[in-house]
Amino acid sequence: MKAMIVNQFGGPEVFEAAEIDKPQIKPQHVLVKIAATSVNTVDTMIRQMGAELPLSPAAPALLGMDFAGTIEEVGEGVTEYQVGDEVYGCAGGLADLPGTLAEYIVADSNLIARKPKNLTMQQAAAIPLVGITAYEGLQRAGIKAGQNVLVHGGSGGVGHIAIQLAKHFGAKVFSTGGGEPQLKLIEQLGASAINYRTESVEDYVQKHTQGVGFDLVFDSVGGANMANSFAAAALNGQVASTVSMCELDLTLAHFKGLSLHVVFMLIPMLHNHGREQHAKILKALTTIAEAGELTPELDETDYQLAEVSKAHERLTSGKAMGKVVVSI
Repeated sequence: MKAMIVNQFGGPEVFEAAEIDKPQIKPQHVLVKIAATSVNTVDTMIRQMGAELPLSPAAPALLGMDFAGTIEEVGEGVTEYQVGDEVYGCAGGLADLPGTLAEYIVADSNLIARKPKNLTMQQAAAIPLVGITAYEGLQRAGIKAGQNVLVHGGSGGVGHIAIQLAKHFGAKVFSTGGGEPQLKLIEQLGASAINYRTESVEDYVQKHTQGVGFDLVFDSVGGANMANSFAAAALNGQVASTVSMCELDLTLAHFKGLSLHVVFMLIPMLHNHGREQHAKILKALTTIAEAGELTPELDETDYQLAEVSKAHERLTSGKAMGKVVVSI
């Protein structure tokens, strides 16, 4: 089958076209003809860092985690799916799991679900990693109807899904962005936009919560921005972070009695632990999408498999809105 592989880790140009063996079916797995995949930040980190990142596969590596496609073969023990089902999931591209920058993947049936009927393959491929991350973070932080929820980075891959899910759960949603296109998208998604470049945390906390703070802060920016999340949270508030690889002073979190939820959605894939939870979340996301309450935003660019280098360049440029998708 056709694939784009990495023989040497580095810049976006390292992808090479190759013909590799089509994967063989295994028990509890399904063989999927891939229609589309999407690029996530972790994909660019693996491509750049290689062995420096503990979750990276060894070279020659087949990257790519998300996919949408059609089942062509069902493995022993799989009863929920059959040939011809359109499915989506996040099932490869790290450690010893071959990725999705190819025509086929053999995916663990606990890492997939039927794709939303009202979404295209490209739209469905944009959801799994960011959708599971956003859903898990909001759920672990105990989101409830009527809460004031702040999403940092609302025009990004995880953030724009978190806005829609928070609204689905009945919250009043606010979100930060740094430019007119980003703020416009945030408003279109149904959140009140906050320009973090022109408004201080203190200003927008006062403006939107009368100084009380947000009940739940979902931080898809992370790193140094987590200090802003602590400052924006209410007393005994909840903070969910997707980027927590940093040193941080927790003094403010202590004195405000905050709860911090670190979301690392790759754990089930890396450790083969609780994979069925991903299937459960994906099924919930399908239901929400089919109800018209979740539609991924696709970047204006359009790439084919041979152009994956350009897709990686697009995501790392910081200019992409929503998700960068690659059609196979």
